[in-house]
Amino acid sequence: MKKDNLIGLEFFIEKYAGSLNREAIIKEDILRQGISFDKINEKGNFSSKSYFIFSFNIDNDDDIINQRYPEEVAVMNGPYNLKRTVISVRINKSSPYKIKFDQLSEEYRLYLDDSFIGDVAFSPERSYMLKKTDSGKSVRDVAPTIEWGYLIYLAVFRMCQYFENDDECAFCDMNSNYVNQRKSNKGYSAVKSVEDIVSALSVIESSDDSEAGAYTLTGGSIIDDIKFKGDTEIDFYVKFLEAIEERFRGRWISKVVVQAHTPKNLKRLKDAGAHIYHTNFEVWDKNLFEKICPGKSKFIGRDEWIKRIADSASIFGECGVIPNFVAGVELSKPFGFDNVDDAINSTAEGLEFFMSKKIIPRYTTWCPEKTSRLGKFGNSPAPLEYYVKLLIKWHELHYKYNLPIPEGYGAAGAGKAEFSVSAFMDAF
Repeated sequence: MKKDNLIGLEFFIEKYAGSLNREAIIKEDILRQGISFDKINEKGNFSSKSYFIFSFNIDNDDDIINQRYPEEVAVMNGPYNLKRTVISVRINKSSPYKIKFDQLSEEYRLYLDDSFIGDVAFSPERSYMLKKTDSGKSVRDVAPTIEWGYLIYLAVFRMCQYFENDDECAFCDMNSNYVNQRKSNKGYSAVKSVEDIVSALSVIESSDDSEAGAYTLTGGSIIDDIKFKGDTEIDFYVKFLEAIEERFRGRWISKVVVQAHTPKNLKRLKDAGAHIYHTNFEVWDKNLFEKICPGKSKFIGRDEWIKRIADSASIFGECGVIPNFVAGVELSKPFGFDNVDDAINSTAEGLEFFMSKKIIPRYTTWCPEKTSRLGKFGNSPAPLEYYVKLLIKWHELHYKYNLPIPEGYGAAGAGKAEFSVSAFMDAF
């Protein structure tokens, strides 16, 4: 007899078969609920979670932090004949999705409760991850790669100054993740050096098994330049961009994630070598933005943030601006909407606002990390219905405004997509 979790999943697969591929639906369900592991060989040949900026774990206990888990998994085959689907690993010990080791086949398999979903491969270990920078730091720590090796993730400031006055975004666990990682990894630094970044990228560039096509330069918000030797946020990131692009210009697509800035500041980023500008808008509704993103509301303001995103297209080009939403926080307690349709209608308003201006927003599937403010409120993941309807609406609007596939995210479509923290690329 089928259990409720499987019945619910199959309901959405069957109901929306004409609009969404099953890979995208299953991926969203796994991302929102996380994965548990029955058993894992910690000495196995896989790329382990690098905790590059957030924990992306629903559970953050010491036994989780101190154990080695894969950064990503790919699920394929099984009763749904799944094409290879790359998924970010989010540890949740109580998740109905469990990865087990099959003794007969000597392979890992994914189950939903007791129902077999598909075969599992772990993200492969790349040779450069095991090497050191010139200063002796781990390349995995300085410049980890995600999205199955496509994206080099350069989190050069792994804390956020919004936390200092309790103004952090309510879904964010950046600073607590830093504290937790320092307990077991003394080399886990808050601020990375330009020299280490360039050295790590040199190792990656010269490696035979590198398949990186882009890098993201990012970190927490900087609002107190005194603590950065007088550097503003733009000053800080421009130093990295200039050094990277001087040495590796044209080697990778360059993406930068910072706060919403004025055209004058954004031109500095563009001139330094940034190709794509990301700024994390998070949530559209005015009341939710103020409640969930108090620092952003306080220091810049929602309306100004929106205006700066719109203005940034004059610097980076219409399709070179890709703001991010944290999809699902619209339904979080105690601030969020009471029902899925109201949440979708709100977010759709934001998506259409940007897409009508040829700006392509993306989204990350919300992970209710326990040490974030929303996690401490005891929030559960947003329902699968929300993500199914969001995927459909996103692609309807993308088609309506005749937009291209976003650049810097690799291939698109079921069996091809490697963007691992939401299914918007799988659904093409």
